[in-house]
Amino acid sequence: MNRSFLSCVAAFVAAVIVAPSASAQTGDIPRTEHGVPDFQGTYTFRTLTPLNRPPELADKATLTAEEAAEWASFENRRQNRDLIIDSVGGAGYPPGVISYNEFWYERGVETIADRRTSLVYDPPNGRVPGLNAKGSARSAEISEMRRLSEGPEARTLNDRCMMNARTGPPMISGSYNNNMQLVQTKDHVMILSEMIHHARIIRFDDEHHTKQLKWEGDSIAHWDGDTLVINTQNYYYSIGWRNTSQALKVEERFTWIDENTLDYDFTVEDTNTWDVSWSARLPMRRIEDPIYEYACHEGNHGLAGILAGWRRYESMGMNGDGTPKED
Repeated sequence: MNRSFLSCVAAFVAAVIVAPSASAQTGDIPRTEHGVPDFQGTYTFRTLTPLNRPPELADKATLTAEEAAEWASFENRRQNRDLIIDSVGGAGYPPGVISYNEFWYERGVETIADRRTSLVYDPPNGRVPGLNAKGSARSAEISEMRRLSEGPEARTLNDRCMMNARTGPPMISGSYNNNMQLVQTKDHVMILSEMIHHARIIRFDDEHHTKQLKWEGDSIAHWDGDTLVINTQNYYYSIGWRNTSQALKVEERFTWIDENTLDYDFTVEDTNTWDVSWSARLPMRRIEDPIYEYACHEGNHGLAGILAGWRRYESMGMNGDGTPKED
C-alpha cells in the first residue's frame, strides 16, 4: 500500500461489510412451527466499517482485497488502546486521556468479503445526509444544554443508562457489546441488545399504539415474504437516537443469508432532522456466546460523579469541562 492510501485511511475509521450476494432458496430456510423463517439465536454485528464513508474516499465505494487486508492491519494497530501513550493521546483521545485498555474492547477486527467503505449505501455517496434547518437548530440547543450539564436531563441517554446508539432501533456497531439475541413466538419478536441490557418486545401488528410512549418507540412487525420487517415510531423523549426528534421513523429488515448469517438492512427517516431518508446495511453473524448483563455505571453512580465534577470546576471559576472561563 502506498503512502497516499495510508494517509487517507489514517484519519478515519473505515472497514468493510458483507452484503447478501444472492437470495437464499426458500427451501433452505429453517422454519418455526408457525411456518415462518426461524431467525432465533444470538448474533454479533461488530465490524470496523464506519457508518459514513470517509470524505477521503468519496469516489471509492469498495476497497480492493489488497487494500482491505493491509488497511485492517493498520487500523487494528491504530485503535489498539494498549499502544496509546497517555501523554500523546490517539484514536480520538486527547493527550492525558486514554480509555480502557484493549482487553475490554470488542470491535470487529477483519474485513469482510464485500469490502464496502461505509455501512450507509443510500445516498450513494455512503454518508448520512446533512442536517436540515430544524436539525441544525436542535443540535446546537442540545450541545449547549450538555455543555452546561445543569442536571441529569442535560446529559446523554447513554450517560443516563437509558439507551445507546447501538442498542436500536436501529442497531449499529460500536466498540463493545455488539451482540443481540432474537426470540420468536407466534405473536411477538423479542430483541435483547447486550448494550445497556435492553429488551424490545415487538408485536406482530399493522397499527401503532400511542397510549404509552416508550424510549425506544413503538415497534410493530410483519413478514414480507421471508423477510422480517420491523417498523418503529412514536417515541417518548423529545431528544432520541443520535439527537433525532419524535418524528423519527425506522424500518428494519432481517433476511436469512445462511445458517450463520442474517442480513440487517435499515432505513431512517426524520423530517425534523434530515430532508431525505437514508439506509444502511450490516451482517448479523451467529455466535455461541450468551448475552451478558450490562451493569451501566454500577447503578448510575457515574452520573452523579459527572454532575458533581462539573459543579466542582464551576466553583473553581472554570468551565464545567475544566477549561479556563475565557476559553
